[in-house]
Amino acid sequence: MIGRLKGLLVLALLCGTAIGALPAGAQSEPEVNARLDSLFGDHKPYRAFFIDLKAAVVAGNKPAVAAMIAYPLTIRSGGKDVALRAAPDLLARYDQIVTARVVAAVRKQTYETLFARDTGVMIGDGEVWFSGICNDNACQRQTVKVIAIAP
Repeated sequence: MIGRLKGLLVLALLCGTAIGALPAGAQSEPEVNARLDSLFGDHKPYRAFFIDLKAAVVAGNKPAVAAMIAYPLTIRSGGKDVALRAAPDLLARYDQIVTARVVAAVRKQTYETLFARDTGVMIGDGEVWFSGICNDNACQRQTVKVIAIAP
């Protein structure tokens, strides 16, 4: 009887491990669209931004990536806070900030597996976050930009 219980326990643990190995948050495109619509009002600018960001990062298009950042932005790199006030600051440190780890996370990310919450949309395990940035005091117009990078 105890042997059978141990076997069932091992089976349960293996099943739990297998389930945990599935992609977290895998959804259909319409489900992601609906989630972004509910959080941000419209998924279209977020979807377009993700596609453009992924293309720029994977291609190594440094000026395009630099143009997609919300400045000023403080990045923790090499154990130090690095203040990025404008695109030239990112370009000067691009390879230290947009590391191979960041590029791999962006390359692997699909639209259907994006994680979104009220503060923004996450790529990978938090390597990159993006969100809408208000263009006016009433926040009637927004531009989607990168708000965090974790090299």
